[in-house]
Parts: sequence; structure tokens; C-alpha cells
Amino acid sequence: MQVDQTLDCKGLSCPMPIIKLAKTIKKMNSGEVLEMIGTDPGSKTDVPAWCEKTGNIFMEQTEDGGAFKFYIKKK
Repeated sequence: MQVDQTLDCKGLSCPMPIIKLAKTIKKMNSGEVLEMIGTDPGSKTDVPAWCEKTGNIFMEQTEDGGAFKFYIKKK
């Protein structure tokens, strides 16, 4: 998967990961992919819900050593 930008949200708890996600994706071009890395378990439901609400495309979620990786394509 081609990742255009990575956003590190490790150590942040709700609502900061979503606030940072919204700010970062706003600056990206349509079709670009953002990799967001976080440790807040709430992000597992928050990120897909935010994508659905905003029309951005939630592509994939993985877990790696206690960190969650989310891949979001800007609409």
C-alpha cells in the first residue's frame, strides 16, 4: 500500500487522535493515503466512525506490538 503521510498519535487519548487526524487529512490531496499510528484502544471504533461521518475511506486497520495502525484515503 502506498502511504503518502504518517501521523504519530502514540500516547494520545480521546479526542486528540481524531483532532490530529482531521487537521492532517485536511491538508492532504484527494486520493492520498494517511497512515495513523496510535495506542488509544478507543481509536479502533473512533477512526472508522470518523471516516464514515466525513466521507473519507477507511481502508485497513492493523495491530503491531500494542500500537494500532489505521490507513485512511482522503475523499
